[in-house]
Amino acid sequence: MDTSDGSARNDPLAASFNDLGTESGTGQGWEMDRSLVGQFLARSPVGMAVMTPELRYIWINDALERLGGVSREDRLGKRLGDVLPKLDAEEIEATMRRVLETGEPAVDIEYRGRTQADPEREHAYSTSFFRLDDTLGRVRGVCYMVIDVTDRWRAGSRLALLNEVGARTGKSLNLMHIAQGLAESCVPDLADFVAVDLLDPVLLGEAPRPGPLPSTQQLRRAGLRSATSDLREPIAETGQSVVFPPSSPGERCLLDGSSYLRPVLDDEAGGWLAAEPHRAEDNQGLGRCSLMLVRVGARGNALGVATFIRRESRGPFEQADLLLAEDLVARAAVNIDNARQFTREHNTALALQRFLLPQRVTTQSSLEVESRYLPAEASDGVGGDWFDVIRLSGARVALVVGDVVGHGIRAAASMGRLRTAVRTLADLDLPPEELLAHLDDQLLGLIGEDVAHHESPASAVLGATCLYAVYDPASRRCSMARAGHPPPALVSPDGSVAFLDLPPGPPLGLGGLPFESADFEVAEGSVLALYTNGLIARERDVEVGMSRLGTALASPGTPLDELCASVLTHMLNGPPDDDVALLLARTHALGSDQVASWDLPSDPAVVAEARARTLRCLDAWGLGELGFTMELIVSELVTNAIRYASGPIRLRLIRQDVLICEVFDTSNTSPRLRHARTTDEGGRGLFLVAQLAKRWGTRYTAEGKIIWAEHDPSEAPVM
Repeated sequence: MDTSDGSARNDPLAASFNDLGTESGTGQGWEMDRSLVGQFLARSPVGMAVMTPELRYIWINDALERLGGVSREDRLGKRLGDVLPKLDAEEIEATMRRVLETGEPAVDIEYRGRTQADPEREHAYSTSFFRLDDTLGRVRGVCYMVIDVTDRWRAGSRLALLNEVGARTGKSLNLMHIAQGLAESCVPDLADFVAVDLLDPVLLGEAPRPGPLPSTQQLRRAGLRSATSDLREPIAETGQSVVFPPSSPGERCLLDGSSYLRPVLDDEAGGWLAAEPHRAEDNQGLGRCSLMLVRVGARGNALGVATFIRRESRGPFEQADLLLAEDLVARAAVNIDNARQFTREHNTALALQRFLLPQRVTTQSSLEVESRYLPAEASDGVGGDWFDVIRLSGARVALVVGDVVGHGIRAAASMGRLRTAVRTLADLDLPPEELLAHLDDQLLGLIGEDVAHHESPASAVLGATCLYAVYDPASRRCSMARAGHPPPALVSPDGSVAFLDLPPGPPLGLGGLPFESADFEVAEGSVLALYTNGLIARERDVEVGMSRLGTALASPGTPLDELCASVLTHMLNGPPDDDVALLLARTHALGSDQVASWDLPSDPAVVAEARARTLRCLDAWGLGELGFTMELIVSELVTNAIRYASGPIRLRLIRQDVLICEVFDTSNTSPRLRHARTTDEGGRGLFLVAQLAKRWGTRYTAEGKIIWAEHDPSEAPVM
């Protein structure tokens, strides 16, 4: 029995190969259509084809003929690239050669392209290849089966595009970045050109106007992306103003929310484009194309309009594309509205911080000061660092720098409360260590309030650090205390830099722990540098950071504004990771011609002598015209000290931009301003001082107290 003949009778496909002409591939011996198996293969809904080892068609079924749009007669004996040039024939044939060489099937190979059946649209196909061997194991060809998976491919592509838009627009709270992310995600997968225009109030963070929008809204281009440089929609570049013409599809889309689809935007349909002056000259750059307009809206409010343009060569937009564009814009619009709300809160926080921080650090006659504040990049401009310069009595000046733990509006608000507390406590003329102790109590109270009013303690204030220094130009001494804060640097007039050895002190907010102060003598012309941890935190070793800061400060005689800029440039090589506050103060001393002091006995008869010495001193200073006012102030303060205190008295006059009168006594009893009755013989002294002086007060010393009053020569007293 002839094995080959028997096999052929039992296997029609094998019989066909026995009669196959391996070179011509005309298929004369293929008789499968006469068999049951042949009918199954020919009528299968899956496209099938058999190729010779030379990769020429020798058989196709009806489904493949319909799928490719090329007849059986036009295929037989030809290669894939000859009949379907818009497919990637080289890649497909490379796959078939690997199957012929190895015998390993290639399953579910996906590729895309256009065929004669639908030349205007790109389709996706899933194809499986396997080798055909005869009964003797000889390679006779390769068979492939193909199905159209365009719907599956488009669904997957749209889902991937939705995910990409969600990811790219959801990772930022910057409105411009979100709009640009939407435009970039859609090019080139959906369109060749995308522009996102947002209403001006939205970019400012303002709440959308409720109800219908009035016509002719002002927009601004927030996102722009083009697949090629020659395709341009010339209304505006990113950041420029945009106005849709009245009654145009863009205006209707913005006002009533109706999307606009024009599969072919010819000259007649696109006439509204030329109505915009920016477009008229360059409208030809668009050519014949397809256009979609989709309103950007969230929570029922209009935020802007997204424009999608596709080249004519890629085929027009369809209704399915419009539905996809609406889904993409809706997903991005939620993130845009979230960013708008964040922008509004952020602008509020920035305004709050600008209000809480000194608008301008005023240079005092005792100190020349300059400052810088840089918020951390992650905090978007809102942080908890602060600094201040506070004028105290007796020509003294307080320097403050602090750092609230955390960032954001809560840290800024806490910073403002602490700064206010420091100013209030400074008015009491407390020593630095006592001021920090009171400030610690204040912060403990704030923390308790925050914990009581919030579900999570994590949202409460966690703590703060602070450095408080008081400089006296008369004695050229500086008293300082710190609460967990980096020590200040002192730059001597010769350029040497030293970090002052202050007791460290616990951070604010711990409670119950003491603070200590230290006094230092400061040469005239020295520079005190107070800063927050962010300036030296880039170095892993704090000592290294302080050493670098010392090097940056070692520049004697440099103007303070230039020194501030130089220090920041030297210490920061980019946006800071933590908030940075820097306060520089160059010291000045009071000369002997600015201070006059006398020790007086506690005797009522000495009041006349005090007045006489005051008049002679003012004459020597060339301020004799102020003699009457200062004579009254000195007389009342000295009389008050003699009447209510004991021990020796010291009178001191200081000449700066104001005239200062200080009376030292050994009593710890604070004077009290009161309104004397008509029948009272006394009690009017401090009331008179309060009317004559610009301000007055009391501060305590280790030996007693000082009652002081300041008189501004430029201001007339209120009597």
